Amino acid sequence: MAGLHVRDFQAPDETRRPDKTQVDVVRMGGTTAARLTFEPGWKWSECVKPVAGTESCQVRHVGVAQSGRIHVAHEDGTEADIGPGETYVIEPGHDAWVVGDEPAVLIEVDFESETPQLFGLTGHRHRK
Repeated sequence: MAGLHVRDFQAPDETRRPDKTQVDVVRMGGTTAARLTFEPGWKWSECVKPVAGTESCQVRHVGVAQSGRIHVAHEDGTEADIGPGETYVIEPGHDAWVVGDEPAVLIEVDFESETPQLFGLTGHRHRK
């Protein structure tokens, strides 16, 4: 395996477009990264909940906001807006939605586990 992997989201391994969403996934060695683009009006509980079948998002997210803003409301009562340049860890048990009229673009790393299936992706962990 090579010691350096460089990928471009302009040539992803997978792209899916669920309601008000675009997910571009790249795989590098044992790591997966995703660029998530949420259109104004996107809300997890409206756009993803019907597919996920859970009351709240049960996926852990680690990433950085590139543009736009989202608001996250966690079941533990914590809430926050996440905007450009801010990094985040969101634990399972939350809802989220786009704030304002600009799409929110987020980059997430270790985009693994059940997350790909929630967006209709194949679920393969990585390519060799």
